[in-house]
Amino acid sequence: MREFAVIFAVLLGGATALYSSSSGVIDLTPSNFQREVLNSDSVWIVEFYAPWCGHCQQLVPEYQKAAQALKGVVKVGAVNADEHRSLGGQYGVQGFPTIKIFGLNKNKPDEFNGQRSAQGLVDAALRAAKEMVNAQLSGKRGGGGSGGSSGSGSPDDVIELTDSNFEKLVLKSDDLWLVEFFAPWCGHCKNLAPHWQKAATELKGKVKLGALDATVHQVVASRYGVQGYPTIKFFNKGDVEDYDGGRTASDIVTWANDKAAANIESPEIIQLTSDNVLEEACKKHQICIISVLPYILDCQSDCRNNYIGMLTRLGDKYKGKMWGWVWSEAMAQSKLEQALDIGGFGYPALAALNAKKMQFALLKGSFSEDGINEFLRDISYGRGRTAPVRGAQIPSISEVEPWDGKDGALPEEEDIDLSDVELDDLDEFPKEEL
Repeated sequence: MREFAVIFAVLLGGATALYSSSSGVIDLTPSNFQREVLNSDSVWIVEFYAPWCGHCQQLVPEYQKAAQALKGVVKVGAVNADEHRSLGGQYGVQGFPTIKIFGLNKNKPDEFNGQRSAQGLVDAALRAAKEMVNAQLSGKRGGGGSGGSSGSGSPDDVIELTDSNFEKLVLKSDDLWLVEFFAPWCGHCKNLAPHWQKAATELKGKVKLGALDATVHQVVASRYGVQGYPTIKFFNKGDVEDYDGGRTASDIVTWANDKAAANIESPEIIQLTSDNVLEEACKKHQICIISVLPYILDCQSDCRNNYIGMLTRLGDKYKGKMWGWVWSEAMAQSKLEQALDIGGFGYPALAALNAKKMQFALLKGSFSEDGINEFLRDISYGRGRTAPVRGAQIPSISEVEPWDGKDGALPEEEDIDLSDVELDDLDEFPKEEL
């Protein structure tokens, strides 16, 4: 019987594997995932886990039991997603454990939502294996695997580059580019072609992939010292660096996604002064981080700028998440504070809002760089308690003047002119009897 593989991969986990080599669970990483899973003829169920995740730890004995039961029929594997975050991101993993079945169509794995027991996992694995057998019996194949032709990417997604269009399309572009310099007769280039096409399709909207025939367009090839084929280089607004990743579609996508994340501009921490600001920051991003800073008389400009600087550093650290970031002065947006339960613990305060789901999580720890970082890390892993927005909608934002960057000052007291008052006039008032 052909061996079918079921892989469970937890893609957002920590640095310690949950499964030993004797457990029957195959350790999956970016370096072997393409070869073991996507290029195989097997069915895989993949658990994306994090070592610190309590639910993942509870799953271990059932998962290992399923792996032993499926031995010789279905393979079982796991991905430490805390260590290999790019692999988790590639499959949209947002919580742990996430289990996906790589079956008939490897390019579109199915989400496993059954019972997290050995029996539930085995049943799902066998259903996927049966579907694969029936497809092969009828002469059909899904995407992925050594014999699959679908899901390999479109040649149209690879942009043809020449000596005449290279400067305009690549060097003067704000886009990120991976460029393959190839020779038509090169065997390694021919082997790379389907992977290059697939990567180009998967990276659409993030990184552009181009190909330049270096034997014809020698001016550009010579400018960048191309001497062997294929040569791959990364271009970012005219800057160039050598590609040092693997040659599979998965390797290329992972490498490019890491570069894209590193080149994202840090978000601006914007003062919440109108509905338009909230629209841009919270309704156009999956999550927005809302900070409420103390009133200016309680925390003058140096104090406030220190808070904003701290938030800016954290925004840069989590820029790959593409969150929105705003801040408001205490009580300037009282309706929003009430909707998010902000202010009950005093100021400063912070909440993470998902405007689409009308859910928020409130920082209850220290409003410090370490405290907020721990809170945001949990949010990025899909952990932490959330609550519904009060009223099930975001209230309108009050129009306020933006902060001028200066210290606050108490209003000047009105001077009272007593020059026209004759003290003798006070005698006209009756004296209080003793």
